[in-house]
Amino acid sequence: MNPEMAIDIFKTVVMFALYLVAPFLAVTLVVGLVASLIQSVTSIQEPTLTFAPKLLALAGLTLLLAPWLLRTLSEFTIEMISRIGGMGQ
Repeated sequence: MNPEMAIDIFKTVVMFALYLVAPFLAVTLVVGLVASLIQSVTSIQEPTLTFAPKLLALAGLTLLLAPWLLRTLSEFTIEMISRIGGMGQ
């Protein structure tokens, strides 16, 4: 395996990880902003007011995206295993 191939695989893995995490980060950001806005408008400074909605939103998103996540992860795993198998030749 040459260094260019290793760098390409590493870059692919990092970009794929960002691709999988992006929906969760976006939902957490939006829910956090909405909760902070509600806290600032109502002057309620309760820490669980931001934690609980984020937790519920992430749990719902996980259930919603589970089929996509499993399909995408399995396709990526198959692709990486085939690429690694082709390196030995």
